Amino acid sequence: MSVEWITPDWPAPPGVRALSTWRGGGVSGGPFASLNLGDHVGDDPQAVASNRRALGIAARVPAEPAWLRQVHGTRVADLDAGAPDAPADAAIARRRGRVAAILTADCLPVLLAAEDGGAVAAAHAGWRGLAAGVLEATVHVLGVPPARLVAWIGPGIGRKHYEVGPEVRAAFEREGPAVEQAFRANARGRFLADLPLLARVRLEALGIERVGATADCTFSDANRYFSHRRDGHCGRQATLIWID
Repeated sequence: MSVEWITPDWPAPPGVRALSTWRGGGVSGGPFASLNLGDHVGDDPQAVASNRRALGIAARVPAEPAWLRQVHGTRVADLDAGAPDAPADAAIARRRGRVAAILTADCLPVLLAAEDGGAVAAAHAGWRGLAAGVLEATVHVLGVPPARLVAWIGPGIGRKHYEVGPEVRAAFEREGPAVEQAFRANARGRFLADLPLLARVRLEALGIERVGATADCTFSDANRYFSHRRDGHCGRQATLIWID
């Protein structure tokens, strides 16, 4: 099996390249089978390195991606200044060949691009990051007026599989009516949360009107995606973006 990925369906300019990987086509085994791209989950480091090389060759990635140390925070790394030297949950780039990478296994990868192709960004957006403002921080550091940005929400856990407690709903109460749409109470006294909708609400509130998204659910598609909520100990897929 060869390395495979999906290409975002969004109105990005021709010079912007982006992809989001599936889990097949690598050399990792066990819960990491087979294209695990995360080096922090307990997989064989040589297998992860081999998987990353295979992706780079297959997708013609122009340079080694900046693999962030993600901590569900809001720090944004500027890849034009060099490799990140501290944990970060988003990255931006304006120079060609700087590759931003987000690792996920249920959280959302969110991509941004300037309509003129002059800047790109990628953010790691789980509920904690969304509530803390990771998307707002990314747009601020990117420095492009929101009306001139396009966005894409990548594969993440779908609503019918994402049960959360009342503390998660409370973290988004300031969203107003959107909270009622994004959280549905269940018989267990908890909520089913629509993470992609929460991300879309945040993006639109920033003034980003052109937002694409995939309907892929990482939890429900075990053949294509890793899912921490489904499997616990597992690998990570990656979403990359760069300027050619």
